Amino acid sequence: MQGLVTVFGGSGFVGGQVVRALAKAGYRVRVAVRQPNLAYRMRMLGDVGQIEVFQANVRNPASVARALDGAEACVNLVGVLWESGRQKFQSLHAMAAKTVAEAAAKAGVKHLVHVSALGAKADSTSKYFRTKAEGEAAVRDAFPGATIVRPSLVFGVDDKFFNKFAQIAALAPVMPLVGADTRVQPIFVGDVAAAIAKIVANPAAVGVTYELGGPTVYTMREIQQLILTETGRNRPLAALPWPVASLIGSLGDLVAGVLPPPLTSDQVEMLKTDNVAEGGLPGLAEVGVVGTSVEAVVPTYLYRYRKGGQYAETPAGAF
Repeated sequence: MQGLVTVFGGSGFVGGQVVRALAKAGYRVRVAVRQPNLAYRMRMLGDVGQIEVFQANVRNPASVARALDGAEACVNLVGVLWESGRQKFQSLHAMAAKTVAEAAAKAGVKHLVHVSALGAKADSTSKYFRTKAEGEAAVRDAFPGATIVRPSLVFGVDDKFFNKFAQIAALAPVMPLVGADTRVQPIFVGDVAAAIAKIVANPAAVGVTYELGGPTVYTMREIQQLILTETGRNRPLAALPWPVASLIGSLGDLVAGVLPPPLTSDQVEMLKTDNVAEGGLPGLAEVGVVGTSVEAVVPTYLYRYRKGGQYAETPAGAF
């Protein structure tokens, strides 16, 4: 096996695929998580003894330093889609990013890969994007040779995007549409993981910023229509004015600490701007990964939201 790679946030939706890709590439992987007892399945993503689950909290510098002991590379995937309890954007996207970068520099880690987000800008109206930009700046200050990876909206079997809207389509008589003409460039979680594994192994990626987007750009209206077609739901699309969407988002903020919200006020702000790769930075092609289309993957898990689930007939027009 090759050297040791420490992965912070390795038990999450993207993290699990990254750990699998690194293990497949032959690395020893240390998965640093807050609650190791909930991440025991991580060990099954590689050979016996190849993957270690390690207790660490990115808000605790001492535990971060221990997790990096002996590592030659580090991947930081820590992040949240909405705030709840102590899981705040500022503490995880900005402060934790700084903590990991400083600890990696002090530990002599050769390569740090920091996963940010496409759309990260210091002047964004979205707190999610602003704190992602703050995290990038902090990482660059503490570890100038870090590689920044900015994926677009990530989809896959356990995603919180296509699954969320498919659930709404199954329950609501009308499909609410926020940001009908906003463009997004969904990228398959397996492609993100493969890209990160290749970046870790590539010395030429040191200090580079990558923007990772899928092969096709869609409007939110097109995305919603695809979901309705795949799930066999005949629902009218109701485009919501921004004030109404913000009100619904505010209600989502109130329940975010108890259960996953359908929409938050910050996500409304995110949907006000396009989320596509601008083309000025290297992407999947430069990494050596061929992008997987939405149509090739999403139907393999949206079928469960049809009437009858796996036993339902394929709806007309579905892939």
